[in-house]
Amino acid sequence: MAAGEARPGCAGNEIQPVHIIGLGTATPAQRYSQSQCLQALAASALFSTLSTRSQALLKKVLNGNSGISSRYLALDPLEEFLNFNPDALYARFLQHAPALAARAARRALSNADIDASAVDAVVVSTCTGYLCPGLSGYVVEQLQLSPGVMALDLVGQGCGAALPNLQTAEALLALNGRCRTVLSICVEVCSAVFYLDDDPGVLISACLFSDGAAAIILRHDPQPGKRRIHWEGDHSLLDPARRDLLRFEQRNGMLRNILTRPVPHLAAQFAQEVLASTLAERRMQQRDIHTWIWHAAGRDVLNALAKRMDLTESDLRWSREILREYGNMSSPSVLFVLERALNSNAPAGWWWLSAFGAGFSCHGALLRVEDQA
Repeated sequence: MAAGEARPGCAGNEIQPVHIIGLGTATPAQRYSQSQCLQALAASALFSTLSTRSQALLKKVLNGNSGISSRYLALDPLEEFLNFNPDALYARFLQHAPALAARAARRALSNADIDASAVDAVVVSTCTGYLCPGLSGYVVEQLQLSPGVMALDLVGQGCGAALPNLQTAEALLALNGRCRTVLSICVEVCSAVFYLDDDPGVLISACLFSDGAAAIILRHDPQPGKRRIHWEGDHSLLDPARRDLLRFEQRNGMLRNILTRPVPHLAAQFAQEVLASTLAERRMQQRDIHTWIWHAAGRDVLNALAKRMDLTESDLRWSREILREYGNMSSPSVLFVLERALNSNAPAGWWWLSAFGAGFSCHGALLRVEDQA
């Protein structure tokens, strides 16, 4: 099948190509360096209640070469992190998640040069808080979307959620006549799950994760005068038997992030398998990929990807930049990387977009980017 050719749909219908026509991101206003975070921690009374081993771990991660120099956090002042009872964490998510999601959505709409009234469906992903009614209703309210808009909330997919979200958006567009424009949003307030105890996973999470939101507008028809970004195909890999290696658990009314040592190598293994499946289906080679858009999960994950897949520092530069400047924002991170590559005028051609996370899961999508005609 030729690139860009319409794929056969159900019952003989043809599915039109899907294009990304707008992209927007948002973060809290407060940006903190890793050294500021360590200073605030060390000055707190809570720090002295931690074990000597835990104190050393915090100092090592925040002072060391984690690949992160700063993070945006919904904490003002930074010492708000000391208030981590379940009610305070819930209030933090409720205050910031809808606002971040709506801000990213407005920027995506502006980038696409379309009005909010054009949106037929909105799909929102998060894993750092639970609202009922869901976040999608807050987005509908703040953007003043049509009361008849299709509003969907996806939860529990962790750092890899951006790709299932976009897969859902593509499926909605494939329903002929149902949707013409879909708004896809990923938003995480990781500071709404921060707390401190002597669990290494809890401590490392507090040192690496951050807050942010990203939104994408998808349509069949590309925007005139702009780069064309075609969604060409995708694959996913899910191994529930390994869910305990990377997940949230509920304890004492709070979400506890489970991080284990095998995660970087497992992410690289799954990422390679998902890419290989997509390339084999297209009869393509890895060398055909011009630009790599990897979830900025962490230094060790990016290093494992480079080693297993023989990637260069140039291949990883967009992901390393986002990790360094923002930290790991969970599900929005990969879309921040995509935005950085687009804004940096990365070369046209085949692009690979991939994220991985809880489950254990990995997802990838092949994009074909064409320069403005």
